[in-house]
Amino acid sequence: MAERPDDRLVVSAQAPGAYALAIERKVAAADQLPPPPDYLSPTIADMAAALAAGQSTDAFWAMVASRGTPLVEDGREGHRIVTFLGRGAERNIRLFGAPSGDHEELHRLGASDIWFRSFEVPDGTRLSYQLAFDVPDVPGTARDRRVAILATAKADPLNRHPWPADAADAYNQDSVLELAGAPPQPWLAERGSPAGTLERLSIESPALGNRRDVTIYRPAGFAPADKRTILLFVFDADQYLERVPVPRILDNMIAAGAVPPVVAVFVANPDREARARELPANPAFADFMAKELHPFVVKETGFAAPAARTVLAGSSYGGLAAVTVALHHPQVFGNALSMSGSFWWSPPGTPEDRSEYVAGQVAAGPMLPLRVFLSAGLFETGAQGTAGILETSRHLRDVLEAKGIPVTYRDYAGGHDYLVWQGVISDGLIALFGKDRP
Repeated sequence: MAERPDDRLVVSAQAPGAYALAIERKVAAADQLPPPPDYLSPTIADMAAALAAGQSTDAFWAMVASRGTPLVEDGREGHRIVTFLGRGAERNIRLFGAPSGDHEELHRLGASDIWFRSFEVPDGTRLSYQLAFDVPDVPGTARDRRVAILATAKADPLNRHPWPADAADAYNQDSVLELAGAPPQPWLAERGSPAGTLERLSIESPALGNRRDVTIYRPAGFAPADKRTILLFVFDADQYLERVPVPRILDNMIAAGAVPPVVAVFVANPDREARARELPANPAFADFMAKELHPFVVKETGFAAPAARTVLAGSSYGGLAAVTVALHHPQVFGNALSMSGSFWWSPPGTPEDRSEYVAGQVAAGPMLPLRVFLSAGLFETGAQGTAGILETSRHLRDVLEAKGIPVTYRDYAGGHDYLVWQGVISDGLIALFGKDRP
């Protein structure tokens, strides 16, 4: 039966017995066709049928131009079907961002100029994304291939919601999808609230052997003696001064009485290498924050807050740092606000069965006078059985609760995304210091 010496036919049965095998029909290779694809999107299914009937794609693209992208259709209860589209690529289109976070490839619809990828997502989804057309096939590591995607990724030309709107070009811009159920982000817009002031300073760290910029925000009408005032430290200063307008967010929240007055310190990274070295659970960086930067800020502002009104905030590695610096120095930093913290991280050489380093530190350590706000995106899951940001954040929440450390945890239908975090930072501040808090 075998056409090649290595061909084998393996047969199994549910019970012992005698069985006979008979060939009833031989199908020619040309007739061995795969089953028709099952399209998640009804619109794409209809278009596939139209193409099979010999129709062109002109009407489809006219519809897309009138509606914008991605296409949004009804899904299961509480969900929507979202289809990302690209037109006219020669080889491929990759999706940077979006529900999987895995730089998914769009599929070509037959031999047409339609490229698509559909996902079913919660109806509260908010995300930003880019499309990379005709990404070169770069040999090398996964990082090399990621760089190739980033080099060609740009805002979706058919999407009507670019972010930021005033970006220099499409390569420095994302496209936005916000479904109707996405949680509000009420503090972003300009409201004419009394504006705080910004002062940019520089601090030399003998312990770390480097210098960095810090920007201090003082609220309108700042009174150093006001015992209600909160002291907020925010990592990745450039992102939270420019991409996420935290000063305006604070202006609006303070003016509305959503939080007490806030003095904010935006902590810059000297460079990329320093960020990767300092933010992931680095005791030397924790000491810099507590023993060098904190006293520097107190001296510059004439304002000192107790640990219970001092908070560290950040996202990704910055979210990891917010928690780990507070664990090292709870007598200085009594609160941590972590957005999509990189709690998958562990020091080199950590045994695989102890990979959730921060959760292990909390479990093994003493009860500490801390309050923690954690958030993660529903799309930040690990790949191929590994624990990602979502899983490790939930695990850390459970460990903090078991330890008796007050923790607020929230999931958001989004990914690793400043578009999400620009709302989460205010949610975290309200959870920690809102009107119902002491």
